[in-house]
Amino acid sequence: MAGAGVPQSEIAYVLAVTVPTLRKHYRDELQRGAAIVQSRLAGHLLRIASGRDATALKAIMFALQCRFGWSRYAPRRR
Repeated sequence: MAGAGVPQSEIAYVLAVTVPTLRKHYRDELQRGAAIVQSRLAGHLLRIASGRDATALKAIMFALQCRFGWSRYAPRRR
């Protein structure tokens, strides 16, 4: 469920445990699930960014800002 982006509170509810218990006993699975979601989102972002329209430009700018700290407002290096 974590790999599908389901919040931990909902996963705990389905398993009938508390969130701290879920985190204690399923830490590796939760981390792996989060990594799966992140990799899928990054893949979709890269697919969108490979286009040639305004949406692609926005996706490229978003990726640069998030991944590399890029800002269109930062002073240019000389």
